[in-house]
Amino acid sequence: MELASEPRTKAQDSPRAPIKEAFQLTPAGSQPAEGWVCGGNWASRSGKRGLRVRQGGVPPVLCRKRKDKPHPLWASANAGSEQWTHQPRTSKPAWTLKAWRYCCPPATLAALADSWLREDCPGPNHAALVTGAAPSQAVLWAKSPGVLAGRPFFDAIFAQVNCQVSWFLPEGSKLVPVARVAEVRGPAHCLLLGERVALNTLARCSGVASAAAAAVQAAREAGWAGHVAGTRKTTPGFRLVEKYGLLVGGAAAHRYDLGGLVMVKDNHVLAAGGVEKAVRGARQVADFALKVEVECSSLQEAVEAAEAGADLVLLDNFKPEELHPTAAALKARFPGVGVEASGGITLANLPQFCGPHIDVISLGMLTQAAPALDFSLKLFAEGTAPVCRAYRS
Repeated sequence: MELASEPRTKAQDSPRAPIKEAFQLTPAGSQPAEGWVCGGNWASRSGKRGLRVRQGGVPPVLCRKRKDKPHPLWASANAGSEQWTHQPRTSKPAWTLKAWRYCCPPATLAALADSWLREDCPGPNHAALVTGAAPSQAVLWAKSPGVLAGRPFFDAIFAQVNCQVSWFLPEGSKLVPVARVAEVRGPAHCLLLGERVALNTLARCSGVASAAAAAVQAAREAGWAGHVAGTRKTTPGFRLVEKYGLLVGGAAAHRYDLGGLVMVKDNHVLAAGGVEKAVRGARQVADFALKVEVECSSLQEAVEAAEAGADLVLLDNFKPEELHPTAAALKARFPGVGVEASGGITLANLPQFCGPHIDVISLGMLTQAAPALDFSLKLFAEGTAPVCRAYRS
């Protein structure tokens, strides 16, 4: 069998790459080695989606070592066949605070911070006359458990009002109340001008990160190693904060805006006059630069979308008992097509949607329904010990 493969990346050649120990290629029609089982969607999951067979060749089958006790949630999807489990990911999220500083222009952060401050104080700030400009200091307290996220935005807001922030905890820290998170110094009237805007941003971003972390944990505990992702269901004017919160929590942000991926939804299909017409039109526009994903409500639509050239298929609002057989049937015919599950998924039922033929699970509730964390900023006199008054004994 003659194969042509895409160039391998450094990440794929690293000792951590799962394909080193967990996967092997077996020619179609031959038996895998003892202890190995074969299936449909591991080509994309192992980093080998780029494998191509030259004309006249026989496609390879990607095999994976079998585990003795597969996760029970997948029993119905694999009844009468070999049982599979995913290998949970061990690598940390790539989005660190350092990486964020490289990819997010300072001017963007400054413009956002300025717009938020102008919204809160578009005219005279009469309370500033009460405090004056005396040098002051305040402590940021975390009063609810969760994941700390939003430091760049907090810093940008206080930078706009000439205050300096010193952090005691790194981004992504697990917060155990009551936690002393940071200290802010600057003129009293400036510190209080930025207080509420900064707290709102940090509380919202940390809430999204906490929900994302809980979703990722639920998926990993179910033995599933696919992508837990957010959606475009974000607060207008606050998308950057909420997408960043997803990343800090360990989830995927999904497309940032309409230009990040060509998503063909049910309304697009209706307007275009059918799945095939819609996908072919999207494929022409996307060309080589963008992927095309198609929302489907049945196996028939999913097959039609894949045949027309879709890179990903979104199985929307499927019940778990319908989702897994549909995904398995699609992967059997189109192993290179990614499958995303979405619609009606919550932290409580997320494990039911995890399965060997699902590549992405997206949850709108990570940004729409995540509760904000509780933070407070309390001034203290120089030379005295800061106290969080709500928890003072």
